[in-house]
Amino acid sequence: MRKSLLATLATLGMLSAPLALASTIEIQVNNTMSEGGSESAAVERFAEYLEEQAPGRFNVRPFLAGSLGSEDGVLELLNLGQTQISITGGNWRQQYAPEYDAITVPFLFSTWEEVDAYMESPSGQRLVEIAEEKGGLKYFGTQHRGPRHMTANKAIHTPEDLQGFRLRLPSLPVWLQVWEGIGAQVVNVPAPEIYLAMQTRQVDGHENSLSSPYTRRLWEVQDHIILTSHVQFPWNWVASSRWWNGLDEEDQALITEAIHVARQHGTEVERELDEYYLEELEKAGMTIVEPDIEAFREAAMPSIERVMADMADGVLEDATGGNGND
Repeated sequence: MRKSLLATLATLGMLSAPLALASTIEIQVNNTMSEGGSESAAVERFAEYLEEQAPGRFNVRPFLAGSLGSEDGVLELLNLGQTQISITGGNWRQQYAPEYDAITVPFLFSTWEEVDAYMESPSGQRLVEIAEEKGGLKYFGTQHRGPRHMTANKAIHTPEDLQGFRLRLPSLPVWLQVWEGIGAQVVNVPAPEIYLAMQTRQVDGHENSLSSPYTRRLWEVQDHIILTSHVQFPWNWVASSRWWNGLDEEDQALITEAIHVARQHGTEVERELDEYYLEELEKAGMTIVEPDIEAFREAAMPSIERVMADMADGVLEDATGGNGND
């Protein structure tokens, strides 16, 4: 065992100091979701990989279900160097560089390949640079989540079917503007009250990933799943730059590799869960509708263009692969 450990450490370049002086590196990994989803699966794989490659070198401590604070609270802790890593949503983009946040705009991206390509584009890279400058974040990449769809109390095939339809949305101005432009009557209801709002007909439907209707048992108060895939809203692996810059290059390289492995694993688990949710929702009696997404995108385009007009130069071109409207 000792020979194996020494061989591992030698491979990682950790024998420049006596083995007894090597200190364990603590890594807190934060996320707002509870245990049991793709997020905790990714954290677990991250910890496993580090232990496989460097036994005893790292102590990974998950902080799930927002146990160390909200997304915004954890972003502040990362900036101060008081926590190490977070699998965070989209708040960092809106907080530090909203003028480059094309990913939040509904119906702009159709696939995960387009989202990842945008993050590699000049606009995406500028977003990452500003987040590091303003928020002290080291960005590693996306972990895919299930796309956001609609639930409804009737079949929705085209934007015309949304006339008079009361759609529950979170209070994100970009989303409100685009959905109003398509024709929905947007209603803001706190997340814990979604089921009751549907039960009492305060709203006619909502939008979210498929985990929402599944975990909330919305088949009891909704009839249809509308596969709009209107937002590909990723998780993002980020670290505190203050903490990161204090690590040895060998440790940085191994952590980067572990994050890559964990992101891939989490993405695969999420894909499997999304397929499971859809099957179970259909078994529970919900009708699956594949709407005319291009008709929705066309109806949304005037609102999308108004939103994009307020963003930095080049964002629309990078988001559409150079095919933005003139």
